[in-house]
Amino acid sequence: MKSIDDLGDLRGKRVIIRCDLNVPLDGDKITDDGRIRASVPTLTRLADAGAKVIILAHLGRPKGKPNPEFSLAPVAERLAELLGRPVAFAADTTGPQAREVVDGLADGEVALLENVRFDPREDSKDEAERAELARAYAELGDAFVSDGFGVVHRKQASVYDLAKLLPHAAGELVKAETEVLRAITEDPQRPFVVVLGGAKVSDKLAVIDNLLAKADSLLIGGGMVFTFLAARGFEVGKSLLEADQVETCRSYLERAGREGTEIVLPTDIVVAPEFAADAPPTVVAADAIPADQLGMDIGPESAAAFAEKIAGARTAFWNGPMGVAEFAAFAGGTRAVAEAMTKVDGLSVVGGGDSAAAVRDLGFADDDFGHISTGGGASLEYLEGKELPGLQVLED
Repeated sequence: MKSIDDLGDLRGKRVIIRCDLNVPLDGDKITDDGRIRASVPTLTRLADAGAKVIILAHLGRPKGKPNPEFSLAPVAERLAELLGRPVAFAADTTGPQAREVVDGLADGEVALLENVRFDPREDSKDEAERAELARAYAELGDAFVSDGFGVVHRKQASVYDLAKLLPHAAGELVKAETEVLRAITEDPQRPFVVVLGGAKVSDKLAVIDNLLAKADSLLIGGGMVFTFLAARGFEVGKSLLEADQVETCRSYLERAGREGTEIVLPTDIVVAPEFAADAPPTVVAADAIPADQLGMDIGPESAAAFAEKIAGARTAFWNGPMGVAEFAAFAGGTRAVAEAMTKVDGLSVVGGGDSAAAVRDLGFADDDFGHISTGGGASLEYLEGKELPGLQVLED
């Protein structure tokens, strides 16, 4: 995979960079700028090298048409603050305003073009349509840098097809993410502990399947745990349950026993009568969830046991909250896991998405951890052992 150094002297060159600036918004207010901050080092490097920097990015799912709700204009403002330099903004991606903004760039200046997903060709299944849009992007630049790790698992025009048309390289973020995930999957220091949470076990089946043979311990929390508890024959009340995955979870429990991998399930659960921030919490044994209650978090005994396992790891990977972490009464398990991840004597990786948002919401700093991934879905697909098109194309 080529690096920015392989592109040679960038002074005066128009460098198109695909970033992942898909941040959560409350109106036009950015509530978590982690992905923007993660893009700053590569953007700064390019601008300092004298390149004319042209950023392509997406925000949300506007379904192939312009929608002010998903405009990148607020991102341009925040990016300018973080870069400490102006960021020109174009209200289209390949139209007259984009060309005017790009033509007006001086060496070392930066522009952000509007949401690439306003064009239905960006994520079209039709390769010819994507290629047509990629050619329009390519006309704006002399080289391409891929630095949006959160989208490298997508075969999209600005991620995959554009890389085929211009001299290309991986940005610093993509290289760092890839190196960390390679270290986890190929030769992890042991003990290697994986912590999985989130709502649905079906979202993590392939990860579990691939890591059962690699991890020493697999700790299961979040909504997905109730399908595992059901596989153990336990009553789960009104908790989230994927009944069609119970047998699959049972097979994983049996396989883990054969392969010597430890699957750790909670021994106690925080339950409530309804899904609400002010619902009264009660701690019950994992095998005694009342029929009229639903699980909202792992219990304090389980949180302590999980934390002990994690703190003793040399490599730890975590993806998915342990409970409904956005509600203070049900954030205890997630907080305990986050705290333990900061104490790992080795490599600790927070696998992006909801996990990254949760640790920031709970007051942890990014540098409290070895690495916080910017790509939840991309990280998981890498851990599943899948080929990621946005990485594969960079190796050509």
